[in-house]
Amino acid sequence: MKLFLRMGNAIVIILFLILVYIALDHFNYLPKKSYTSDDFNVEFIESKVDKDSDGLDDYTDILDGAKEFISKKPKYKSNYYSGGYPTDDYYVCTDLIWYSLKNAGYDFKELIDNDIEENKEDYDIEIQDKNIDFRRVRNILVFLNKYTESLTTDATDYENWQGGDIVVYEGHIAIVSDKRNKKGISYIIHHDGYHKYEEDALDRKKVIGHYRFNLKMED
Repeated sequence: MKLFLRMGNAIVIILFLILVYIALDHFNYLPKKSYTSDDFNVEFIESKVDKDSDGLDDYTDILDGAKEFISKKPKYKSNYYSGGYPTDDYYVCTDLIWYSLKNAGYDFKELIDNDIEENKEDYDIEIQDKNIDFRRVRNILVFLNKYTESLTTDATDYENWQGGDIVVYEGHIAIVSDKRNKKGISYIIHHDGYHKYEEDALDRKKVIGHYRFNLKMED
């Protein structure tokens, strides 16, 4: 009888450890080797624009801005702010986008606010709210579809993904990292409150949009 109890306890412990391993792996807490585009002979395509005239192309600036954002280890909470921008240490996933674009010299809030004001029907908005509209995934998606380069949503088509791209999911948004996994699939940089800021998660959820920020409205 005691032997059966010991065997039963051992099985329970083994199953528990397996579940812990699966959970840690799912949330990317287990160490993994990352790769770069060079490992897969994927050339980084530079933007022809240097909006802020800092000597770096826009795509590099956007990527650097995303890295700077997560280096601050932002806390997650959805709040409404007069003026639009968070005034405390709490941010949501969309704050990564305006912050990264600001690093390239773009006022993303102004771009979206102006477009909504002139084209409310495109955004299905009756009453504009400049305090929050630029922080909504659905509005950002409309803007990106209208004015930026739309690319593949197939994560395995790794040659057509690069750091600084923007990737949109249902209710979530991220910047593509310059790190890749062993299959060449890009990591993402994002802020959702419970996953790592930079991780191998591009294809964790269905991608509904993939964009490169070269504004058509500035042509």
